[in-house]
Amino acid sequence: VQLVESGGGLVQPGGSLRLSCAASRLTFSSYVMNWYRQAPGKERELVATIDSAGGTTNYRDSVKGRFTIARDNAKNTVHLQMNSLKPEDTAVYYCNARRGSLSYWGQGTQVTVSS
Repeated sequence: VQLVESGGGLVQPGGSLRLSCAASRLTFSSYVMNWYRQAPGKERELVATIDSAGGTTNYRDSVKGRFTIARDNAKNTVHLQMNSLKPEDTAVYYCNARRGSLSYWGQGTQVTVSS
């Protein structure tokens, strides 16, 4: 199984980024997909979740209304659109695929929000 994130970078406060995660060697449409993030010195936290069919999403309170998770099961990809970014969104963002006891992680992509 391989999960490869892309789209991170440096952005000014108030800006936008779109993260992508390309999955391979798994039955993508059967997995719940998650985005996590980990800031320096802090624990990894769940940012957004989308169910296997893409019909149900959930977000942590601090990103509600600013971030949108979406998936394309035909292309084995999941995205995280991040708008109105704040300095506190700075972290390494990780893609996660989960089905039952199975859990796979990408290598992460750095997002830095700074002026």
